[in-house]
Amino acid sequence: MRKIHVIVATGDWEQDGLRYRRHRLAEHLQKQADTGEVIWLCPSPQITEDMYSSLPNGIWQFTVTDLFPHRLFRFGRYVDLFYQSKLHALLSYLKSVAGKYQVYLWYTFPGFPLLADLFPWDKIIYDCSDLWSSPINGKHTLLSTAREKVIANAENRIMDRANLIFCTSGYLREKVIERTGKDGHVYTFENGVDYNLFAGQREKKEGILPPGFKGTVLGFIGGIKPKLDFSLITKVARKKPDWLLLLVGPDGTGGSPEFRQLLEEKNVVWTGGVPSNEVPSYMSLIDIGIMPYKDSPYNQAVFPLKLFEFLGAGKPVAGVHLPSTKMYVEDGIYLHLESGGAGEFIAACEKLAEGNNNPVDVQRRRKSAQKKDWDVVFSGMRLACEGLPSGTAWKDTAVESGTVNSTVHGLNPVLKKTSEYQGGKELS
Repeated sequence: MRKIHVIVATGDWEQDGLRYRRHRLAEHLQKQADTGEVIWLCPSPQITEDMYSSLPNGIWQFTVTDLFPHRLFRFGRYVDLFYQSKLHALLSYLKSVAGKYQVYLWYTFPGFPLLADLFPWDKIIYDCSDLWSSPINGKHTLLSTAREKVIANAENRIMDRANLIFCTSGYLREKVIERTGKDGHVYTFENGVDYNLFAGQREKKEGILPPGFKGTVLGFIGGIKPKLDFSLITKVARKKPDWLLLLVGPDGTGGSPEFRQLLEEKNVVWTGGVPSNEVPSYMSLIDIGIMPYKDSPYNQAVFPLKLFEFLGAGKPVAGVHLPSTKMYVEDGIYLHLESGGAGEFIAACEKLAEGNNNPVDVQRRRKSAQKKDWDVVFSGMRLACEGLPSGTAWKDTAVESGTVNSTVHGLNPVLKKTSEYQGGKELS
């Protein structure tokens, strides 16, 4: 029987111009032979002309308008009273096709928790990618504390109803198990990469670097958000005036003074948001990829998409305060720092710069990323959804270099056989 996949997303498809894990998941499901439809269900601060519309990629988008446009009213996404009636049209449609399709509900953030109880879903999956109830900037206020309680309550309800829970880091998995008291249906599937997009040779984007600049370029590509350590980046820029720090992505800081101060440095270039298909040409400008995050509970759980995008492009990477990435530390590939000191960060980048263009290291980086292609990650998740009958399909295959190669149900996934990747348990 064909499937309809309803994906609960944080915003409309084109929100902030970035492509997150949930976008890749939707597109992966869309191209499967047994998929009838993919519906992108999302909140919107503004009233849209069409509540139900078809996107260019064939995915259907269904929007639920917030109580009011101001961000303060986004709490309504987690409180039944403010969204339940707005789901009637979607539920009516799903009921009209019930029995003709299997209908899966995918939560990618803890919004609209009551939806899990309003329809006889064949499967409910929670793909948990963030510590949603923790403030992204690491600061706690009376308002953020109230917000945390509302979101945590919504998330608990979703976790209680979920048949499967996927987490992007081992830390998140531990938190989920701590809150639910169960671990039999909780798995770790880290973020991946569109490997073919980043691995190919791309021309460098012109007109971005200063004319004649020949120095080292440190680059960050992604949403510019409060979870980044702008103070650290500023200190590095001042200590290394011969380096250039390139920031590529839309401003999601809400007017952060620290970010504005960073942009005043002469050797800092910010492009703003760019089309996703042009990201590889900006990546070609970079010598070292950087992931300078703040020390916060939120970042304890983060597994950045950028890591394997940088590696897929053959770039070495330096990360800060990202414990979920430590298992990938390797000389010439990825260095991780547990301290946000500018001196240590500069030393790490200088070490990476020594072998930046070494062909052997470039290939090692790309090989590391290739194992994490999105299709590999999502194929594993779909297999978990279908429920492997006994686990023997995994256990009977040849194990080589820490990976399991298997063909199951017509798929050919490559899943790392480590407790970190599968959350301490095999699919069974």
